[in-house]
Amino acid sequence: MTAAAVRVRRDDQPHVHQSHTDVVNRLKRAAGHLQTIIGMFEKERDCLDIAQQMQAVIKAVENAKTVLIHDHVEHCLEAAVGPTTREQRATIEKFKKITRYL
Repeated sequence: MTAAAVRVRRDDQPHVHQSHTDVVNRLKRAAGHLQTIIGMFEKERDCLDIAQQMQAVIKAVENAKTVLIHDHVEHCLEAAVGPTTREQRATIEKFKKITRYL
């Protein structure tokens, strides 16, 4: 990632990372999918089909959250901590792995 891809937040400046576009795209797809699910209810589709689609939306939102959290760890947390040793880097990597369970 280039330095231009990350903007440091100031009180009056946006906080944008390279992954934010990916997260927004994932959420837009999930939103469109939710509209489809609403239509499925209105058309009285089978509950199993609806439940499967709802699970897909939940997973999409969870994946978007994971991308956001990992990006935050990579850029914000590490920027605050500064250069890290190999051991510290391993701790950060473990932290990223445990965030899967949030």
